[in-house]
Amino acid sequence: MTKKLAAEFFGTFWLVFGGCGSAVFAAGVPDIGIGLVGVSLAFGLTVLTMAYAVGHISGGHFNPAVSFGLLAGGRFSAKDLIPYIVAQVAGAAAAAACLYTILNGAGAFSAEGPGAFATNFYDMPGYHDRSYSMGAAFLAEFLLTAFFLVIIMGATDKWANGKFAGIAIGLALTLIHLISIPITNTSVNPARSTSQAIFVQGAALSQLWLFWVAPVLGGIAGGLIYKFLLQRNEAEA
Repeated sequence: MTKKLAAEFFGTFWLVFGGCGSAVFAAGVPDIGIGLVGVSLAFGLTVLTMAYAVGHISGGHFNPAVSFGLLAGGRFSAKDLIPYIVAQVAGAAAAAACLYTILNGAGAFSAEGPGAFATNFYDMPGYHDRSYSMGAAFLAEFLLTAFFLVIIMGATDKWANGKFAGIAIGLALTLIHLISIPITNTSVNPARSTSQAIFVQGAALSQLWLFWVAPVLGGIAGGLIYKFLLQRNEAEA
């Protein structure tokens, strides 16, 4: 169990450090910044690389919503849920602390404005000239996490070609970010949202509830949808 939790810690650390780090350091660099597409790809690459690096150890959740969804889908044990979530949040927070320290090394940390320090948000005018309501943000996070779980469960099904599961899951997360960075700055992962909000505080903390509730409910819905509507059973083989 210790190795599984260590894998979840380091996997989630890499997701936040790589994904949020790309948003914080590289997205807006004049002339050569990676922008929305680059940040989306960075998040996908973090999951893809860690799925192959440590996925065989822990299952490669790196996300409390994924753990809840796999539990609902019958692929994960309830006794491991809380330890996994603790490891994921700890890994995300450690990565955010490193990002904060590096930014402070350049005197560049800022907690001002929507999306500061790669935080998630809703109903905050001034982000790309558009502000989405709480309901719109909730729906987006719920739907995208639900589909993420359907993809994860399908790609890792015993009937699927498991060698390519990491690629499918990584590309799915890339697509999710391409869709929703303009809406909520993309969560679909409560650990990732928590880690950044800890340092920004203020509105990021007060809105954090949505980036737990919507992804977790979406993950559970996706797990149930796959289990009861899509999953093949032995009689259908």
